[in-house]
Amino acid sequence: MNDLVETLRAAGCVFAEDEARVLREAAGTPAQLAAMTTRRVAGEPLEHVVGAVEFAGRRWAVAPGVFVPRQRSELLVRTAVAAGREETPVVLDLCCGCGALGAATVAALPGARLVAADLDPVAVACARHNVEPLGGRVFTGDLFAPLPAELRGTVTILLANVPYVPTDEVALMPPEAREHEPRFALDGGPDGLDLLRRVAAGAGDWLAPGGLLLTETGERQAPAAAAILAGAGLHPEIVPDDDLGATAVVARR
Repeated sequence: MNDLVETLRAAGCVFAEDEARVLREAAGTPAQLAAMTTRRVAGEPLEHVVGAVEFAGRRWAVAPGVFVPRQRSELLVRTAVAAGREETPVVLDLCCGCGALGAATVAALPGARLVAADLDPVAVACARHNVEPLGGRVFTGDLFAPLPAELRGTVTILLANVPYVPTDEVALMPPEAREHEPRFALDGGPDGLDLLRRVAAGAGDWLAPGGLLLTETGERQAPAAAAILAGAGLHPEIVPDDDLGATAVVARR
């Protein structure tokens, strides 16, 4: 164990002890452990190496080449769950990636219905492992385009964890992200808000009366994000969480 910890520490892994434990738990044989360690030392995200991510108190499948959910995104889940407790919500997870946000939300809301969508077929295949056991469906396509028509006007919780890193800042991200996650899952355009503009433009057609759109953004982008949602006829509120280092914008139809 100590050798593995030292190897990971030498590779720059800040939480080497925790990562060593995760690798040992995931590896079935010494050969598998050696192969996983080689991938991690080479800079591949730990979650891609072991095929799972800890998020919102559960383990979810995640595959190489798929965006890894960040712990700060638990703010969206917590806010969605709090909003959905007094009803049986219809949850839509757009740009779902591995589907962990929508799945974690529905797992905490008995009776909730989940629909998810992503442009990337690799992400969709991964999301199905997380979403379908909860009775949800995952569609492949651009934002609202692949969704079934009967969903229109019925969504009570719309999770839109769209990419929001400004194009010029993607190069400043850690290598784990910019070298192993798809660029389109990170790059939000010149000001980071291009995808949010597109979501806002279509959200009103899919949200039920009183339905909520929840999105994550950078702290300095939050006022502009709120203005975009207000311009689309929604009623936004900025929700910060210092403990998670997260900022959400929650907008009601």
